[in-house]
Amino acid sequence: MARNKIEQDEELESGFDINQLKRLAHYVGSYKKDLTIAVIIMVISSAISMLIPLFMKNVMDIISDTVYNNVYTPDKAVRLIIINAILALLVGITCAVIMKYKIKLTSRVGQGVIYNLRRELFVHLQKLPFSYYDDKPHGKIQVRVVNYVNNLSDLLSNGIVNTITDMFSLVFILIFMLMLNVRFTLICLCGLPILTAIILFVKNRQRRAWQIQSNKQSNLNAYIAESINGIRVTQSFVREDTNTVLFNRLNKESRSAWMNAVKYNFILSPVIENITVITTSVIYVLGIGWLTHGETAITVGLLTAFVGYVSRFWQPIMTLANFYNSLLTAISYLERIFETIDAPITVKDNEGAKEMPEIKGDVEFQNVSFAYDDGVEILHDVSFKVGAGQSYAIVGPTGAGKSTIVNLISRFYNVESGKVLIDGTDISDVTIKSLRQQMGVMMQDSFIFSGTIMDNIRYGNKDATDEEVIAAAKTVCAHDFIKGLEDGYNTQVNERGSRLSAGQRQLISFARAVLANPKILILDEATSSIDTETEILLQKGLQEMLKGRTSFIIAHRLSTIKNATCIMYVDDGKIQEKGSHEELLKIPGGYYHNLYDSQYAFLQA
Repeated sequence: MARNKIEQDEELESGFDINQLKRLAHYVGSYKKDLTIAVIIMVISSAISMLIPLFMKNVMDIISDTVYNNVYTPDKAVRLIIINAILALLVGITCAVIMKYKIKLTSRVGQGVIYNLRRELFVHLQKLPFSYYDDKPHGKIQVRVVNYVNNLSDLLSNGIVNTITDMFSLVFILIFMLMLNVRFTLICLCGLPILTAIILFVKNRQRRAWQIQSNKQSNLNAYIAESINGIRVTQSFVREDTNTVLFNRLNKESRSAWMNAVKYNFILSPVIENITVITTSVIYVLGIGWLTHGETAITVGLLTAFVGYVSRFWQPIMTLANFYNSLLTAISYLERIFETIDAPITVKDNEGAKEMPEIKGDVEFQNVSFAYDDGVEILHDVSFKVGAGQSYAIVGPTGAGKSTIVNLISRFYNVESGKVLIDGTDISDVTIKSLRQQMGVMMQDSFIFSGTIMDNIRYGNKDATDEEVIAAAKTVCAHDFIKGLEDGYNTQVNERGSRLSAGQRQLISFARAVLANPKILILDEATSSIDTETEILLQKGLQEMLKGRTSFIIAHRLSTIKNATCIMYVDDGKIQEKGSHEELLKIPGGYYHNLYDSQYAFLQA
């Protein structure tokens, strides 16, 4: 997958096809019972509401026959009018009750589909490999889970049921119109070819406009997310004005794209309204002329009723046009949502993968090569073997591949060639969950979740007791500073642990890894933000904790790895040197020797 920048519009890897709507229908199908009930009651409501223009026709004819033809006495005419009014009122009340129940059903369907769709998105995102997140701004991922799914709400809650109902309504209306007057019906239908031509004209333009709008919204959301995460850097370097200029540009692009997209949405409504007015006017003009036109004469009641049906005829067409607009808008979001759901899970359990047996701790790399998506090889034909319970330190320049090695042990990425073996078992042949459950990993980014400190440490083992959490904190020398906080272990911390120092965040992450009680422990720059005094105390606890565990330690501070069983110097994608601290220092001009001398000289300066 090509890397995508914040200001770069995302290109779809495949165009929209009808199968995406079928996929959406699959989600809706889970609620077919509620949908069926909603459609049935709305069809009933639509059918009985067709009677209201007939009641109006009856009233107008009763008045006409009473005034001009003396067919009814005034008292009888009043009684008949009241009966028709009561019947119309009962129909109106029935339709209102049905509408209330329909809103409840459709809301349940719409929100249920959104819940399931968002859940599937989130579950899939948690399974995607690191490489997926390496290639895409996180704000552009977030906007798909939140905004794009929310934008489907109205389509799912009302659009589907209203569309099905209005299609039945059109049939009912046409039947009643044809029963009243065929000529008027044909006049009314003359506007449909014009509407069809306009719909065909705007269809592709509208879809493309909403695609562009979703791109601009995604860019804006990504920049906002990045700006919030980097607010401390922004304020430290007084970048507020520069960032505001960039934000305003993205914001204007989003606004312009939105205005261009909704322009197409607003085309159909005035077109339908104008067609309604024109056809109604023609029917009035012809109808008045036909009131006294011999054999083609019509009654005032028929003309009144038919005009009522004309407005009702175009109302469902208006609803269908709005649904069409919503559908084209939703398509631009569906494309992105399903693109995310279809993103391949490249790091996954192989077919026939078995559970990882209880790990003893032997780790072996056999001719392992690896490259990220840019094709630049990070590791080339790397081989080494670690015995159970041994501690291996990995040092080397930035970008040499140190973190890549430990990431491959945890199978966060797949090797390109070669094998990674644990206790003689190829880790690609076991389930990822059974592998990672027996490993403890502390990465360079000491991520702290919002919640209590107790919850953050327990993230390493959800079944751990409070006493076990506290014991893990004591092991890594975090207990004293935690007890000094206002609520101790129950102190609430903000997202990313902004209330804590960098060193405190590292100690909590350290305790989290310890609590997992792993067979293999991976420490990636675990003590980089910890002061020297705390580090000395921490080393004592670590030595006790590392006993009987295989450990991999990445460190730039060489004082933290002197006691490692073996130190590997990695550079240029290969292991350049390997041995104990003392052994490597005996190599004159060696990589590790030079690194140690330069660091020691720096510390003495």
